[in-house]
Amino acid sequence: MSTEKKALYIIFGATGDLASRKLYPALYRLYTKGYLKDHFAVIGTARREWSDEYYQNVVKDAIESIKESDQDAEEFSSHFRYQSHNVKDSEHYHTLKELADSLDSEYAIDGNRIFYLSMSPTFFGTITTHLRDQELVTQNGFNRVIIEKPFGTDLESSKELNDEINDSFDEDQLYRIDHYLGKEMVQDILALRFSNRIIQESWNPETLSSIQITLTEDLGVEERGEYYDKSGALRDMVQNHVLQIVSLLTMDEPDSFSTDNVRKEKLALLESLKQPDVKEEFVRGQYQASKDGACKAYRDEEKVDPESMTETFVAGKIVIDSDKWRNVPIYIRTGKRMKEKTSRIDVLWKKTEKQLFDESDSLLTIHISPEEGFEIQLNDKAIGPGMHMHPVTLSSMRSEETIKESPEAYEKLLLDVLDGDETHFAHWGEVAASWKFVDHIRNAWNEDTESIPFYPAHSMGPQESDDLLLKDGQKWIYNPKS
Repeated sequence: MSTEKKALYIIFGATGDLASRKLYPALYRLYTKGYLKDHFAVIGTARREWSDEYYQNVVKDAIESIKESDQDAEEFSSHFRYQSHNVKDSEHYHTLKELADSLDSEYAIDGNRIFYLSMSPTFFGTITTHLRDQELVTQNGFNRVIIEKPFGTDLESSKELNDEINDSFDEDQLYRIDHYLGKEMVQDILALRFSNRIIQESWNPETLSSIQITLTEDLGVEERGEYYDKSGALRDMVQNHVLQIVSLLTMDEPDSFSTDNVRKEKLALLESLKQPDVKEEFVRGQYQASKDGACKAYRDEEKVDPESMTETFVAGKIVIDSDKWRNVPIYIRTGKRMKEKTSRIDVLWKKTEKQLFDESDSLLTIHISPEEGFEIQLNDKAIGPGMHMHPVTLSSMRSEETIKESPEAYEKLLLDVLDGDETHFAHWGEVAASWKFVDHIRNAWNEDTESIPFYPAHSMGPQESDDLLLKDGQKWIYNPKS
C-alpha cells in the first residue's frame, strides 16, 4: 500500500496546456495509487476568470481517458479550487494566502506546500518574492518550488533569475523539472552502466568508438511559433534534455546512489565539456516544405519571421576534456519535422583488434521513446560451412501494455517532489555549465547571419549532419530510409 502524502499544490499557469495535458493526469494517477488521498488540495491560479466549478470540470476533462469511475473523478476534482490572479498584484497574494490557509485546515495538510510555476520565466522572480513577502511560505511544513523550463535564455539571464529566486528559496527547495529525467529509460542509464559488469568494463575509450544521441520529432512548431522563433532547437532541446543525457552516459560512478553524489558527478562531467569549434563540430538546419508539399516550411509557420534564421535542427560533436573521454566522440542531433519521432541512444564499440572474421558492428541501443527498452547487437557465426558472421540482437524491449501501465514522467517527478528527492532534477550548477556550453555555440551562430542549411520536412536533417560524422570516418547508426 502506498504511503499517503500531505501537500497543498498552488499551480501558477493552471489554465495552460501543460497543466491539462500533464499535471492533472499525473496528480490523478498519484491519487489512484494512494500517494494523494484525503490530505491534499490544489489551488489553480491564472488570469482567466474561472469559478471553482468550471475549474473542476476542466480537471475532470483532463483525466477523462484515465479515470477509474465518474465518482472517483468527482471526488478527486473536489480537492481543486480556482483563483483568478495577477502575479504582480500583492493584494492577490493575500487572497491566495487566505484560501491556502483555509484548505490547509480543511484537509489537515500540516503546512506542506508545493508551488508549481508553469509560466513564463520572466515571472518566476516576481512570484517567489511575493510568496515570501506575503507569507505564503509556511513555517510548520515543507515548502518546495517546481520550475518549468526554459530557465533563462542564456547564462547571464539564468543567473539573474536564479539569484532572484534564491532571495526567497534555498537551492534544496527548488525542483527544476526536465521531463526527460523522469523517463523510465533515461533513469535506466545509470542502472545499465553501473550494475552490469560486462557493460561497465567495456564502457571506456579503449573499446568505445562513439556514443550517439538522437531526439527527433516528426511534428513542427505547432502553436509555439512565437516562442520557438526566439528559442530554437539549441536552447529548447540541447541545453537541457541532450546535455542531461550526455552527463548520465559519461559521468563517473558515484560513491552511492544519493542526490548529492549523483549531482556531484554530473556537475564534474558538464564542467569538463570542451568548448567546441562551432564551424567544424556543430551544424544547424531549418526545415523547408516537405517534398510532397503536405508540410509547410518553418518560415511559413504562424508567428514565425519569414526570414528567420532560427534553427529547427542541431547536430554536433561533443568532446569531454578528460583523459577518460577525450578520444570518444559523442554525436548529438535533435530536430523538428524529422522522418520519425524517436528518442534513442546508440553506443558503438570498436571492431576487435585482429578482426579474424568479417564482423558487423557491436552496439547497444537504448530506446527512450516511443519504444522503451534496450537491444545489444553482437556477432554470431552463420549456420553452415565456413566462418561467416552475421549480426544477432539480444533484445529487452517493453511491450505496449507494459509501457501503458508504467508511470509517466511527470507522475514520477511529482512523486519525487512529494518525497523531497532531488536526484532527477537539474541543480543550478548543472544549468550554469550547460548554458556556458550552449552560449558559445549560440554566439558563433549569431555572428553568421548569411545562411542556414535547409532540409526537407520529414527527412533526417541537412547533408551537413552526415558530413559531420564522415569527417571522423563514422556514420549515424539510426538512419531510417527516406
